[in-house]
Amino acid sequence: MVTLFPAMCIYIAIPEPTASDSEYNQRALPPYLESLRSAGATPILVPLHEHQDRVARLLASVQGVLLPGSKFDIDPERYGERAIPECSASDPARAAVDELLLQDAFNLHKPILAICAGVQSLNVWLNGSLIQHLSTAVDHRQGREVIEAHSIRIAPGSRLAAMIPREAPAAEPPVNSTHHQAIKVTGDGLLVSALSPADGVIEAVELDSRDHFVLGVQWHPERSYTQSAFSRSIFAAFVQAATVYQPRRIEESTIA
Repeated sequence: MVTLFPAMCIYIAIPEPTASDSEYNQRALPPYLESLRSAGATPILVPLHEHQDRVARLLASVQGVLLPGSKFDIDPERYGERAIPECSASDPARAAVDELLLQDAFNLHKPILAICAGVQSLNVWLNGSLIQHLSTAVDHRQGREVIEAHSIRIAPGSRLAAMIPREAPAAEPPVNSTHHQAIKVTGDGLLVSALSPADGVIEAVELDSRDHFVLGVQWHPERSYTQSAFSRSIFAAFVQAATVYQPRRIEESTIA
């Protein structure tokens, strides 16, 4: 049963990472939940098998959406391609809930933070496409135990650039990395805000809008939250955007 929540707290909707792997969910979810709580928000878990009307009622009580990673890939038919052998199975239930959350967030201007498979979901929902399997000089699949897998080059003047901590600035900060797919063509309205400098893989995107916070990162800041001031800054900026959130339809804003 979906419960509605009082408005005095900041509530962030986060879907279960997968519909069919409870062990993965139990391992992957805690860092997201702990990071949100540490940043001052209350995570609201969205079950992937909940009725759509109940999910809609839940979304009426949240001020932001976090799309987490997943062990599954986006169905390439959604961006007009056939799956190659290296492409993993898709997760239709997760895709359906992501669509509900994204539609609600864009309709009502709610802040979005999308992480790893979440940014791929965001990009495809906005009519972008993906590289189905990376093969570059950079190892993008180093795993959850590696905190600093490779560096990223952040676009000057981007929303993401403003999150680089002043006390520990880095021209090309290191990030972790656990993915075999990446953005190929950016979705409608998205700007590239970070690249992997060694191979050009897109590492972060953000919405080309001054007043709608939408940020997607290909790495996992929730895993490095305690070790990285940059990771903490990302969550802090997201929760701050949710704190000042006021409902507003995206078509009413001016896209910069």
